[in-house]
Amino acid sequence: MDNPRIIAVEWTTLEGRRPRHAGSNARLGAHGEIVSVPLARLVAEDGTWGFGRCRASLEDARQIVGRRLDDLFSPTAGAKGPGLAFDLPLWDLAARRENRPVYALAARSVGRPAPTAPFQVRCYDTSLYFDDLHLADTQAAAELLAQEAREGYARGHRAFKIKVGRGARHMPLEEGIRRDIAVVHAVRATVGPNCPLMLDANNGYNLNLAKRVLLETRDADIFWLEEAFHEDVVLYRDLREWMAAQGLSVRIADGEGQASPSLLAWAREGVVDVVQYDIFSYGFTRWLALARQLDEWGVYTAPHHYGGHVGNHVSTHLAAAVERFAFVEWDEASTPGLDASAYVVEEGQVHVPAAPGFGLELDLERFAHAVRQGGFTATA
Repeated sequence: MDNPRIIAVEWTTLEGRRPRHAGSNARLGAHGEIVSVPLARLVAEDGTWGFGRCRASLEDARQIVGRRLDDLFSPTAGAKGPGLAFDLPLWDLAARRENRPVYALAARSVGRPAPTAPFQVRCYDTSLYFDDLHLADTQAAAELLAQEAREGYARGHRAFKIKVGRGARHMPLEEGIRRDIAVVHAVRATVGPNCPLMLDANNGYNLNLAKRVLLETRDADIFWLEEAFHEDVVLYRDLREWMAAQGLSVRIADGEGQASPSLLAWAREGVVDVVQYDIFSYGFTRWLALARQLDEWGVYTAPHHYGGHVGNHVSTHLAAAVERFAFVEWDEASTPGLDASAYVVEEGQVHVPAAPGFGLELDLERFAHAVRQGGFTATA
């Protein structure tokens, strides 16, 4: 059956857990150990099905039940119309129906050849949060974060993102800035000179603080500075000019949160080097279209996704369609009922399975139980 109807939508939330408690960032309090993974499973009338992260409502589900797949998904453009609310499940379903990985479909949609197996994508450890706020001593704090980086290195990571901006909310300003700098130096000393380091201030700096931190960590060779302060093209131009005068090659990254509507214009202009719209809220389909523009502009693609677990895996498939894909953000977690064991991080690369769909497996019995306990089902 080439164009089946969707006859059922099942939705629920599974609960996952990180290997350790995640602390604060410049804006927010502790992120904890628990990750929430909302999932929808779409069943077609020929018995094929696909699933993926989804925050659609019961009303959204009723809008697609009974509709044919071609009304909701295009092989060349992705999800469309009411199918956009089920973006990832539709990609998974379409790929499973072809018995191919999503990355093959994504590459085809932009006219690129599918990667040959084994397909690998660069990733970074995103777990270096403010886990040190209970410590009074800056050296002890730096050693704690260095130890966490060491753990990430042992798990296969060779690139690391460090949260900075402790002085924005959680510590006195000067003390927080000094600790940020000490942590960066400690992590660099631990992981060696060849691992890319990124800094993420979550808008916790101003222009002058950003300059100070970059100047005092210049020997750490920072790859990018993310959300240094809320997007402002005047300040970003100033920062670029200053970095050029200082001989710094740090890239400006932004777009994760409530990004300025002008962000893409600034990227096209060359003011912003890395665009980071969230892979879930922006969507896989929209990212495919955007990434083509970013490639044309010479801008890096690096989707954000922290806290959703499966964003680790979804982002790898986008990379197959993007020339200037920078890194997958890797938020280590495990979720009972969701088998992601086919993905392996080794020497800074995610090994992406060539299995159908996103290469994730769903425990249907556990999922059905969770649907009954706190989800919903819509049927034709």
